[in-house]
Amino acid sequence: MYIKNIPLDTSDLSAAQYAACLLNRGCVIAVPTDTVYGLACLAQNKKAVKKIFQIKQRSNDKPIAICIGSIQELSRYGKIDATITPLLNALLPGPVTLLFEALPYINKSLVSKTNLVGIRMPYHPFMMHVAGMCHAAIALTSANKSSETSCLQVQEFKELWPELDAVFDGGILGAIDPMRLGSTIVDLSVKGSFRIIRYGCALDYVQKHMDLILG
Repeated sequence: MYIKNIPLDTSDLSAAQYAACLLNRGCVIAVPTDTVYGLACLAQNKKAVKKIFQIKQRSNDKPIAICIGSIQELSRYGKIDATITPLLNALLPGPVTLLFEALPYINKSLVSKTNLVGIRMPYHPFMMHVAGMCHAAIALTSANKSSETSCLQVQEFKELWPELDAVFDGGILGAIDPMRLGSTIVDLSVKGSFRIIRYGCALDYVQKHMDLILG
């Protein structure tokens, strides 16, 4: 049941603490990110993840990415090649989703048929605080029904509010519409190579760092 719309002051940690508390209680909330508004819950809470799929009317064969609070946490959820550490430091936090081979204990709803998991570290102060306070991965996907346009302000997904436990309002995200494309998705599951899966809003940024570091 929807609680309330909560305006954000990114310098105020109390809202992030409240969001982390809701997530730890099994709630589904709407949050701002460095690209579009997202729906979030704890990744290992199967009931909450199932609810997100229902809210979005999303097919079960389309997994949801996870959000973490630090680069060091990557190895808790995916198989990471240590040689790409400079690349990870260059890209994260940022508007990218990185694909790695998933470790066995991750909620299977968040893992693709090819056993890949998408991992995000949004460069947004509120989400960075929330992820750090949860001490666990957060399932994170765009706040819209599947096949519909992603949202840059909370009013654009008002129809979903009654199905959420809270909406954290960070105002209008980004000054340009390409932000609606969401994060750029990069497959890093094969050692020594990369593959762009979705162009997203940060393609130039990603390719620049990939070429410099991976050659």
